[in-house]
Amino acid sequence: MGEDRRTPSAPKARQVLALLLVNANRLVSTDALIEELWAERPPRSALSALQTYVFQVRRLLGELVPGTPPKKILVTTPNGYEFRADPARVDLQRYERHRLAGQRAFHGGDNLTAVEQFRAALHIFSGPPLANVRRGTRLAAELVRLTESRTGVQETRIEAELELGRQHEVLSELSGLASRHPQHEGFHRQLMLALYRCGRRPQALKVYDRLRQSLVAELGLEPSRELRTLQQAILCADPGLDAAGDRSPLRPAVPTR
Repeated sequence: MGEDRRTPSAPKARQVLALLLVNANRLVSTDALIEELWAERPPRSALSALQTYVFQVRRLLGELVPGTPPKKILVTTPNGYEFRADPARVDLQRYERHRLAGQRAFHGGDNLTAVEQFRAALHIFSGPPLANVRRGTRLAAELVRLTESRTGVQETRIEAELELGRQHEVLSELSGLASRHPQHEGFHRQLMLALYRCGRRPQALKVYDRLRQSLVAELGLEPSRELRTLQQAILCADPGLDAAGDRSPLRPAVPTR
């Protein structure tokens, strides 16, 4: 495939644009941009080089948004630069809007709306964020934050699905998530519960055993009390595990960020 004409071809100009966009409508200081591009070893020409990359981004903006002066989109301030854009057209801000709406619905017990909002958020970042962008310290930190946030949204969305009684629908997805995250207790807890509700108690107990082996071998840790309690409930065929919509102590805390 050819180069995406909506992004700069020069790696550092693309890096500058990425940092500005993840901070859209907020000031990004010159120091922060220089740190992102060169870490602790900026060249003596760092400031002039940064200005060149900003010029390249503005030139691209002039092609993409011909009716608006690029300097009104990528604004120079005394301390740095600010990329001004309609929040509805910025992926990260759209993601945050859906994520927060999903959390509010979930906390309010409206699981159908929560699932809808969480799915909309996850659709925005269906692929890896910041792909094809060189990442310095600040973008690397942003990638970690986005990845953890997306994982939290997945977990809470599946929790809402389980509370709706959709254990059969999420079983395959949970199997894949548990495989890709062999020490993630939340996904394993959900997989154990889904398997149990699908009438597959032995498989649910095997999921616990695999998780425990991974935690002990890799980290020297036992599963949490929550997971041990769930294992015992499955062993005892606790009737409380059968009820969808039960927000019991076995339900995880919802991440707020």
